This record gives sequence, structure tokens and C-alpha cells, in this order.
Amino acid sequence: MFLKTIDFSKYSSIKIGPAVDVLMIEKEDEIPEDRYLIGGANNLLLSPTPPPLMMLSKNFDYCRIEGDMLEIGAATPTGKILSFARKNDLAGFEFVAKLPGTLGGMLAMNAGVKSHEIFPLLASIRIGNAWVPAKEIEHGYRYARLPGIATAACFPIRRGYDESLRRELLTLRNNQPREPSAGSAFKNPPGDYAGRLIEAVGLKGYRRGGMAWSDIHANFLVNLGGGTYDEAITLINLAKERVMERFGIPLEEEIKILSA
Repeated sequence: MFLKTIDFSKYSSIKIGPAVDVLMIEKEDEIPEDRYLIGGANNLLLSPTPPPLMMLSKNFDYCRIEGDMLEIGAATPTGKILSFARKNDLAGFEFVAKLPGTLGGMLAMNAGVKSHEIFPLLASIRIGNAWVPAKEIEHGYRYARLPGIATAACFPIRRGYDESLRRELLTLRNNQPREPSAGSAFKNPPGDYAGRLIEAVGLKGYRRGGMAWSDIHANFLVNLGGGTYDEAITLINLAKERVMERFGIPLEEEIKILSA
């Protein structure tokens, strides 16, 4: 393992955060228990004083077919997964198109688009040195209770990559803003949409400094330039307060907020 300095104001998708020494984990390393694992930083909001961080190195960035199973390393970017599926005529991964991040992040939050999610595709997840059957891991809408750090996952191979399905699912993402963001700020509450609730309380397009609730999709917290952690937190808390006051619905963050 080794330390690598990462400037999160450039690396993270929301373009907020300090430059931090991140511990890079290599193959055969014992994974520390006193650090927070990050991936592509696509759903992270990092404070100026984050907890100790670590990241899986390129050793965990791979896709390989072994018999009737596909094994993917947890550090593999979603774009690479989609390209591999297209090249090898593998079905099931079409929904990862334009879904930012790595496999590890997808596993940790059971990422998906509409009814398509990563867990239904899984056979098992490698946690440490052991393979854990996916059916034994508690999971649901945008969450998974992994019993440790995931370093790889195995998927039963299904043939029949569907390009028309990829294009159809991409259209669902056309209403997302182009400015830097960390994706959906809140999970959709049961039977409703976080974006609708935020818009209903008058916050769509609402700005504080360099941060704003997008005027395209109200559940996206966007950085309009020079946005700060404090401005982002202020808007997140404001949305939670207003939605609770008007609708009695608690909003739960989908974005991961890291502060020491």
C-alpha cells in the first residue's frame, strides 16, 4: 500500500473538497479498519476535515470470464464494465451506461436505474478473502449492508447484450443537469419523488453562494462554480427542514457526506 495525494476539488464529481493523502490498497494488502473506503467519488461530499480515506488500486480494476461466470474487480469503472459487456455479448449491464463510479460503489448502494439494479445480477461478492453469496447480504432500494470491504464480484453469464435497452435507459437520464454534482442528493421516499418534494417547497433553482438545487432536476445539488461544503450542507438541511414541515416526510441522503 502507498499514499497518494488526491485533490477532491478536481477529482470528486461535485468538485468540492480538500487535497488529501489517500491510502491506496494493493493486492494481498490487509485492508485497514480505521479508514473510509472511497471509489470514484461520484456520490461524495467531502468536508474540509474528512476522516482518513483509502481506495482500491488498479489491481482491482479488471473484468474476466471464467467458465460460466464473470468476475469484476471492485475498482472497475462502470464505463469499462459496459464496454466489456458489449464486446462479449453479455446481458444485464446495459443500465450502467452513463452511471458514474466503480463497481464497488454500485455494490455498496445497490445502484441502479428505475427497476434495474446491480444485486439481482450478482452471484457473490468477495469480502476480504471470502466469497459471500449475494442472497445472504441484506439489500434494498439504494442500499446494501455489506459485511466488509468488497474487492470483487461474480455474476452468472447471460448472453444477449441489448443496445436498444441501453438507449432506452439513457433517455431516463436526459433530464439530469450538466453542472458538477454528486448525483441524486436524496433517496426517493416510498411512493413519491424527492425532486417533486423539493420543487414543491420552492427550492428548485434555489441558490446559496456557488451551490444550488438544479433548475432542471430539483434533487440534484449542483456546483455553479466555487461552491463550498458549507453552502452544500446549508441547502441539504434547508430541503430536509422544508419538506418535513410541509409534508411530514423525512428525506434521507443518497449522497455520502464525509466529515471527521
